[in-house]
Amino acid sequence: MTGPRPAPATEADPPVAGPVAAGGEESPRLGRFLARAAAVTAGLTAAGSLCGLLRDQAIAQLFGADAGTDAFLVAWTVPELAATLLIEDAMALVLVPAFSLALSRRAAREAEARGRTAEETDPVRALVAATLTRLALLLVCAAGLLMLAAPYAVRLLAPGLPDTGTAVDCLRLTALTVLTFGLAGYFSAALRAHRHFVAPAAIYLVYNAGVIAVMFAGHGRWGVRAAALGVAVGGALMVLVQLPAFLRRLPTRDAAPGKAAARAEGAARDRSWRAARGGREHSPTGALVGIGVLAPVVTFTVSRQAQVFFERFMASSLPAGAISHLNYAQKVAQLPMVLSLMVCTVTFPVVARAMADGDAAAARRRVERDLTLAGIVVLLGAAYVMACAPQLVGLLFERGAFDTRDTAATAAVMRVYSCGLLGHSMVGALVRPFFSGSRPPWYPAAAMAAGLAVTVGTGVAAAGSWGVLGIAAANALGITVTAALLLHGLGARVVAVDVPRVAAGLLRLLVATGTAATAGWAAAALFSAPLAGAVAGGAVVPAVFLAVGLLVGAPELPQLLAAVNRTITAVERRVTHGR
Repeated sequence: MTGPRPAPATEADPPVAGPVAAGGEESPRLGRFLARAAAVTAGLTAAGSLCGLLRDQAIAQLFGADAGTDAFLVAWTVPELAATLLIEDAMALVLVPAFSLALSRRAAREAEARGRTAEETDPVRALVAATLTRLALLLVCAAGLLMLAAPYAVRLLAPGLPDTGTAVDCLRLTALTVLTFGLAGYFSAALRAHRHFVAPAAIYLVYNAGVIAVMFAGHGRWGVRAAALGVAVGGALMVLVQLPAFLRRLPTRDAAPGKAAARAEGAARDRSWRAARGGREHSPTGALVGIGVLAPVVTFTVSRQAQVFFERFMASSLPAGAISHLNYAQKVAQLPMVLSLMVCTVTFPVVARAMADGDAAAARRRVERDLTLAGIVVLLGAAYVMACAPQLVGLLFERGAFDTRDTAATAAVMRVYSCGLLGHSMVGALVRPFFSGSRPPWYPAAAMAAGLAVTVGTGVAAAGSWGVLGIAAANALGITVTAALLLHGLGARVVAVDVPRVAAGLLRLLVATGTAATAGWAAAALFSAPLAGAVAGGAVVPAVFLAVGLLVGAPELPQLLAAVNRTITAVERRVTHGR
């Protein structure tokens, strides 16, 4: 059997023996690999997010916050939904476990077949053959239908929008991302399951760079439609940046299946593999991504993205610029959430592989630690955003057509959004173990539906009195309800995490967050210049967060400090040795 070409040395897979060492703890080699992968992923994701901020700055500078940008942002709903459905959530939640299961089967067959000559179809190649072509055809049809139905989609998404012509033109261009984001998400899931993280982490960097380049090149001729064209070009770049790495890891050929004896041998290997996992049967490879698997994942993802649809729907009837203020605030406020999920993005294949191998204890330990680490990152970022929202918006957007009134409105929305950042991060982290098994449950979709109902009910009641602030508050409340339901259901249904202990740790971190945000707010207010205020808040918030977190006994902080000290010591030794 011909397997995929090996990855570079810096991305080599951890030992085949599994994610835990002999003593039951995570192996040191795997731990080092995950740390390096998380660092690389976080670095590239941060670069992509920075480029995304530059993109939003360019939109604000070139087009401001008016009816034209509102029209473009309605069309931007398509790539936002496509990114969530086809890259970040549904595609990854379905395909990472599917590829992990195929890799587990491959490893079992290779272990059983050493010294034998008979070979069968590689499970990974069989999965690709059963899914990729069908997925591409489905995506092409979906993109074409969306282009044809663009006028109706605009009326549905934003019935109060005055500039529907611009929105329809932009939506027809952004509809191309249904195809490109789908292929990019497929490649990302396959590569992450193979524990290759560089190319998947670079997709948003090249995407945003493409948007910016096309927008500056064409804004004089096409206006805001140039931004929509840039979205289409950026989506194509997402596919191209991952294609070489995907092809290198795809088996180039299969050995002939041979005679009946070879087929019998393969069946025996599969029985041995199933016996090692407690006798559990599984569907054929192609069925790993069938309707029964897709339906609960897609329902969850669409329900989650429906929060954005509801926000645009409600804000379209508010004064011009409301949708833009919500968009700019959300893009900045959610940066801590994006960074916090980098840990879970890297460890998701490890959790899925542990569950595919039947190692529930390793999955539980990994999930508990991931929840705490994600909480630390997102709450530290939330404290800084709450403290320095006006300064951040002023630095990032206040130029050109984006004036001081836009800054004040966006900063207020950003602070309200920040109240839901822990909920957003926890939903992203908690749903991964739910969908790591071969048959994803419906519980996450039900929890998300409950949170969406809270968002809609609260938003309808609050938007009339508080406008965009009421819409943002409804978002924060709804996603927090979903996170609480998922945390409660995880321990009882999927992975036996210690829910009270995890919840207690998050509450301690919330105490540190509130104290740090208050101190940072006071420090930033001492300076009139936005840059000085942002720097002052950036110095005070982490120090207070760390001090209070250690004082109240927040989990993982001592271990993180020890890891940082070890890294600094190692760097100092290398520098001294180099001298």
